[in-house]
Formats: sequence, structure tokens, C-alpha cells
Amino acid sequence: MKLPTDVHALLRRRFDSRHRDWLAGPDAGDEWPLTVPLGIPTEQAVRDRLDAALAWVRAWQSWRGVGELCWTERRWRTLGTQRVPESLRLAGPRDVAIWLDDVDRWDRACRRQAEMCRRWPVLEGRLGRLFDALADYPESEFDRLTATLAWLERHPDSGLYLRQLPIPGLDTKWIEARKAVLAELLCRVTGRTDTPGDFHALCGLRRPPFRLRMRVLDPALRAGVGGLGDLTVPVDELKRLPVEPRHILIVENLQTGLALGDLPGTVAFMALGYGAELLARLAWVSRADCLYWGDIDTHGFAILSHLRAKLPGVRSMFMDESTLSSHRDLWTNEPSQHAAAELPGLHPDEQAVYRALKLNTLGPAVRLEQERISWDVAWPVLADVLSPRGNSLPMT
Repeated sequence: MKLPTDVHALLRRRFDSRHRDWLAGPDAGDEWPLTVPLGIPTEQAVRDRLDAALAWVRAWQSWRGVGELCWTERRWRTLGTQRVPESLRLAGPRDVAIWLDDVDRWDRACRRQAEMCRRWPVLEGRLGRLFDALADYPESEFDRLTATLAWLERHPDSGLYLRQLPIPGLDTKWIEARKAVLAELLCRVTGRTDTPGDFHALCGLRRPPFRLRMRVLDPALRAGVGGLGDLTVPVDELKRLPVEPRHILIVENLQTGLALGDLPGTVAFMALGYGAELLARLAWVSRADCLYWGDIDTHGFAILSHLRAKLPGVRSMFMDESTLSSHRDLWTNEPSQHAAAELPGLHPDEQAVYRALKLNTLGPAVRLEQERISWDVAWPVLADVLSPRGNSLPMT
């Protein structure tokens, strides 16, 4: 026996899972009108729960909502002929939205979808995924969205920075927060599929320069750059830096990089993530002995693999089975593992550790973060490996 509150909960689940498809059009897979059976009980069930059955009938007798409430008669042997609610029929998605007090959002999304489809017919039936933007953006933001889309469509290769777009009310923070919506709309409007994940390329905009954070750890090398030891510089400008280090140390954790003391002939790069492969643009990096120390997790090994595609000679530090097993009490769990089953840039021993992590051989999504390795353990090894003697104890 479904009470109005039960129907409300059912419609909420249906709306939450289907409203984007409903906005897309009549081919969304649902048949309208939508019929919700109200669960007529058997005679025996009514006799067993008479008070509940009476409350159910009375609830629907007093109900004054949207939709067609259908009643029927039941002829029962001991209870006689009784008129009971059979089903509720809703004509379309708007009726569902009214039930849920979401009709303002639904109407606004439909109105804005119609407006955009008049302007860009190619969007017909393709805006369902953007329901929240269409329903919830304030009017000024929706106007800004369509104005930005129209400008980017007319100027596919402007070469401007986001800050330079001549659109009233536009600022970089606003557009940064709405990149995904704009990118999807622009792909639909222009039909471009070549750069769906590259917002700047898709929009024909100039990308802000990627800046690398580096520390010059050798006093002699620092003297060649005006005594500066900690620099954040666009990658293309680093090409002109007058240094020729023997060693390049790439560490994933910023605090690790900041903790490094002086090391002869060494320059360190910090917190680059997958951007570490940009170092291959620097000729003086390619000529040096490159070492990578990242987290022992699937993304740490993926970064190493990507890096080796550009710098084949790079060696890893503290990313071996021995380091992992000796720090078991410091393991955490990686929130989301890298998708690949194997990584082409790993050496056999690294691949073995990566495979064990992927297969959860050691435990669920095991991870040893770089910063959890004691500095008292790590620093003497680093100092020894990067000394003029160049020992290689923990490296692969």
C-alpha cells in the first residue's frame, strides 16, 4: 500500500536518475503517461492490518496533488465492496517535477534548452547532461555562458589568454569553474572531437605558461644564476638558464624538495606530477643523470613511466620492493589507482611492484607516500648517491 509519501520517494529516485534523459527528448526510454501502481492489498492483508488500510484509503481521499488518481472497486467476501486507490498517472516529466517541488528548475531548464536550440539547432536533444547548469545558473550566468559560447564559436583561433576575452562580466575564475560545461557545448556546436580534454586547444586560447619549481642545490651552480636557489620559472624560459648540472633529482612531494640540503652538481625539481615529462624540453636536463623519487603507488609508477618516454635514462630511487616492505607500518591506501594493468616504461623489478599494487597482493590499494619515509633514512642515502662517488644503493 503506497502512501503519497511513498510515491514521493519513488518519484524522487526516478527523477534523480532520469531527469537528464527526460530533458533530452521523447526518445529517452520512458513511456508517458507514467503509471505508478499504489499496491492494492489482498482481502486477508486488509483484515490483518485494518487500521493501516483505512489510513491508506483516507490519505488518498484527502490528496490534492497533480496527476490522475485512478480508483477501482474490490468485492471481498467478508468486507463487501470497497472503493480503493489503484494507480496514479502522471502525464509527463513536468508532473513529476511538480510532485517534487522541482517544477521551477524543470521549467527553467526546458526554457533555456529551447533558447539554445533555437540559436544552435545542432544542440537539439543533446543538452540533457547539462541539466544542472540549465536549471540552476542565475540568469546573468546563463547569459554569460551563451555569450562566451557564441564568441568562442566565432573566434576559433583567437590566441588570447582567458583574461583577454572581450565578453562583459567574464573573468578567469568564472570560466575556470565552468570549463567542463563550456567544453561540452563547444564540442557539440563545432563538431570538434580532436581535443576534447584540452580546453585551451579546443577554444583556440593561449595556455598560461607551465611553471617548474626547482632548487639549485650546488653553491657553484647558484653563483651562475645570481645566487638564487629556489626558482619557479616558465619551462621555456628555463631553456636559457646558464647551468650544467651533473644530476637532476625529481621529487614528487614539495616538502621533500624544500628539505633538501646542498648536493654537489645537483638541481632538484618538485611537485610536477605528470608534468615531469616537460623536463625533456630542457637540453641541460637531458644531458644530466636524472633520478626520480615518487610515491610507491600506481600513479607514482605511472609518472615514472611517462617520464621515461621522454627521458629514457631516468632512474628511480626508493621505489623498490625492499623500501615498500620495510615501511609496512606507514602504508596508506591510494584513493584511485591508475587504470593500466602494466606500464611500458617500467623496468622489470618496478613492474613487479606495480603489478603487486594493482592486484592488491599486499593489501587493498597499498601506498607508501614519499614523505612517510623518515628523513633520517632518506637524506644520508641521497647525499651518498649524489656525491662525486655516485653510489647507487636504493636505485633501479
